[in-house]
Amino acid sequence: MSTHLRKPKAADPDSAPGAEEPPDTGAPTDPTDPTDPTDTRLASGRASVAEGGDRHRLTALQGLAALSLDAMASVAYGPEAIVLVLTAAGAYGLGFTLPVTLAIAALLAVLVASYRQVIAAFPDGGGSYAVAKRHLGRRTSLVAAASLVLDYVLNVAVSVTAGVAALTSAFPALYGDRVWLCLGVLVLVTAVNLRGVVDSAKAFLVPTVVFVGSILTMVVVGLLRDGPVSTASAEGHASALGDGATAVGALLLLKAFAAGCSALTGVEAVANAVPSFRAPAARRAQRTEVALGALLGVMLIGLSLLIGRFHLRPVEGVTVLAQLADASFGHNLAFYVVQFATMVLLALAANTSFGGLPVLMALLARDNHLPHVFALKADRQVHRHGVLALALVSAVLLAVSGGDTNALVPLFAIGVFVGFTICQVGMVRHWYGERPRGWRAKAVLNGCGALLTGVSALVVTATKFTEGAWLIVLALPLLVLGFERVHGAYATIGDRLELGRVPDRPRGARSLVVVPVSGLSLLTGRALTAARSLGDEVVAVTVTHPSPEDRRGAEALRRDWELWNPGVDLVELYPESRSLGRPVAAYVRGLVRSRPDAQVTVLIPEAEPARLWQRLLQNQRGAVVARAVRRDTDAVICRLRFRLTADAPSPRPTRADVGR
Repeated sequence: MSTHLRKPKAADPDSAPGAEEPPDTGAPTDPTDPTDPTDTRLASGRASVAEGGDRHRLTALQGLAALSLDAMASVAYGPEAIVLVLTAAGAYGLGFTLPVTLAIAALLAVLVASYRQVIAAFPDGGGSYAVAKRHLGRRTSLVAAASLVLDYVLNVAVSVTAGVAALTSAFPALYGDRVWLCLGVLVLVTAVNLRGVVDSAKAFLVPTVVFVGSILTMVVVGLLRDGPVSTASAEGHASALGDGATAVGALLLLKAFAAGCSALTGVEAVANAVPSFRAPAARRAQRTEVALGALLGVMLIGLSLLIGRFHLRPVEGVTVLAQLADASFGHNLAFYVVQFATMVLLALAANTSFGGLPVLMALLARDNHLPHVFALKADRQVHRHGVLALALVSAVLLAVSGGDTNALVPLFAIGVFVGFTICQVGMVRHWYGERPRGWRAKAVLNGCGALLTGVSALVVTATKFTEGAWLIVLALPLLVLGFERVHGAYATIGDRLELGRVPDRPRGARSLVVVPVSGLSLLTGRALTAARSLGDEVVAVTVTHPSPEDRRGAEALRRDWELWNPGVDLVELYPESRSLGRPVAAYVRGLVRSRPDAQVTVLIPEAEPARLWQRLLQNQRGAVVARAVRRDTDAVICRLRFRLTADAPSPRPTRADVGR
């Protein structure tokens, strides 16, 4: 009779030794027990691993470069989005740019304060997903996770296309190759992130500093000007200003607010990736979050002040940021530095997604909502499979959209506002349940944030629904359904494997080993030697096809086998077709049926050449047989690698695949 144990968290039924990160066995241990071997044998190991792992984790400054590029780059299109909406009311409408920006900055302050609290309360990362999972239920947490997944993927596509668009604006001859340029940038960012989050932070630190420094310098210099130094960038371009108006409606202001809120995307990335920071991780992440909010707020308000000071009039084909740089610096080297820095940072803003989404996917995988492979880490603290999955999906989006930013922008920012709202509501529940000192003020802060972000999500969805936002409305529930299906599949597997229970005592069984052979060689002899050491009974099988040539080969093998006399019977199989794997699988299936008390093992010998290119010369017979036996039987499969070295052959089993 099986007895119950606590169920292992996120147990992976198909994990195996040698994986990138060992699975959690879930074995109960008592931390107060002085005889607990984990204290004495693993303490020093854990310390050394922690010290070595810190080299591949972020400092606060590196976190700003690795996880804030999305938010920093948004100053290139956030103020412009506000201005383009307000142009419908003419010059009078542009006068509301600063008030709308101040409202967005206030929301930014609320979000930064909230996510600073989220980091402290949920130091394992996950952001809105972790908050919703604890306080709002599993289904709501999956909605938050799905919204963040969509936003992260779209951020990669939008950032890359926006950066390439800036390049093709400066060099129009490259416009026809924009898709390939987008894919090239994506490959570059992916390659850097596969080397580790610290390497990506180091690589992108200089562009971040140059961009932030140039924007702040432009704001300071512009505020000291009495008027624009130059308007050369706008000359010859048609005005985008609407007809004159004497009033601005509330709906237009809401649209401008919702459009400008695109500048807030990326604020949540730090809270999602807290485990990527060096110890103390939570404190470093909080510092990064505050620095991000301060810099972003100063740049947004500063640019809005310049728009009003220079009485900027938007024109077609020239960005608002370019006009402001022209007005502040003049059409000189400084102007081109701002443009180039903006182009580079927009292209590299995709790095925020590569820093945040793989961590979120790892949490989903540990909760059995995504394949467990996404929870594995490489040596450099990289969730490699999450990085590659994000790159693949983003590449498809870039190809489908044709590298057109305008085709992707309507889909952008909806998911992140859904995540914002869920996170804020969850934090209200958190404070109400925990009730620490000052909890009422914190709950009011999060409640106001939930109201503002919820309204923003509704306005953004409504105003962009016909432009493509309906795709997000459709994709969100489909993604949640996919999470549920994966979770259900793992639950079924866990029930079948009786995870969390003590199994019956193991018992011995007679072992029967089947060795497929096609001829006599040193490989055959070593395979039979290994088989006799593994099993009580060994049988060799060979497949003989009906062609005359195969018949003659089978007769020669039979004669040589009798002369060799290895003490192992040779069974010949005569299939009607040219199949190789199916006859062996059928024979093994018959053995399993006729010998229910025996453990049947199929040992497949394979030669492994010393050089990689030489493996292409092999016929892959072992792989064909292994695949057929795995598919059609419950036998154990053991693949013996015969390594062909330059000196002397050294056959030994180096990998065992068990199929049940």
